Amino acid sequence: MPARRAVAALAAAAMLVIATAGCGGDDSGDAGTPAATTAAAPATTAAAPSGGDAAAGKEVFTANCTGCHTLADAGATGQVGPNLDDLRPDAATVQRQVTNGGGAMPAFQGTLSDQQIADVAAYVSSAAAG
Repeated sequence: MPARRAVAALAAAAMLVIATAGCGGDDSGDAGTPAATTAAAPATTAAAPSGGDAAAGKEVFTANCTGCHTLADAGATGQVGPNLDDLRPDAATVQRQVTNGGGAMPAFQGTLSDQQIADVAAYVSSAAAG
């Protein structure tokens, strides 16, 4: 029985590594956007997005999120995170999740600027709305 628990624990750890390895998208930085890291940032409460630019947010999303999420407008077919077309999150939800992370998703606070986070929140909420 203890061997079975050890195998289950190793399998869970392997799944976590696989899930987080796909997050972050392109490491090339071609869009001038820092690539994601898996380092956790302190959790904060994000304010409602203001001044987000959806066009700029699409670039941020493409550089950092397509490896994990599905979003038809971006041509993204990631399978690690939720399908954003189905989820249809509002901008405040996207901003909070991108800032703080959760589950297999890393926090992007400190990796992306507040403006980049507001931009991606504006983009995802508008693109996922259909």
